[in-house]
Amino acid sequence: MEGYLGSAYLWVKALHIIFVIFWMAGMFLLPRYFAYHCQCEMGSDEDKKWIEREQKLIRIIVNPAMIITWIFGVALVVNIGFGAGGWLHAKLALVILFSGFHGFLSRWRKEMAAGERKRGESFYRRVNEIPAVVIIAVVILVVVKPF
Repeated sequence: MEGYLGSAYLWVKALHIIFVIFWMAGMFLLPRYFAYHCQCEMGSDEDKKWIEREQKLIRIIVNPAMIITWIFGVALVVNIGFGAGGWLHAKLALVILFSGFHGFLSRWRKEMAAGERKRGESFYRRVNEIPAVVIIAVVILVVVKPF
């Protein structure tokens, strides 16, 4: 595909997909970590280990992957143009909502680190399904381009 990216288009697309995979992996793990974290006693050594694991996951993998995904994604959108079709608008809406979900996970991590357990294990197990639903919808939109 031509555009301002020229021959770099496929490289940018490949890097976008790679960082989407990293972002999604972290987004699958974090709610699962929260579910396991809920099982331990607050203030215990295990609690401290879960706080550290969650912090490292979000700071080392999830946050950077989301930022890089957005950078390459915006470059691709600018390259193909916003008139590419309704599928692109739907995908962007899902990604914006998913970025909001990322924000909720970040806030929940901080609450758990502060000793606040407002939600239980079963809540986090259900929330753990959201990334799967989002990735299924996004892949269908991008590959099939139904509208």
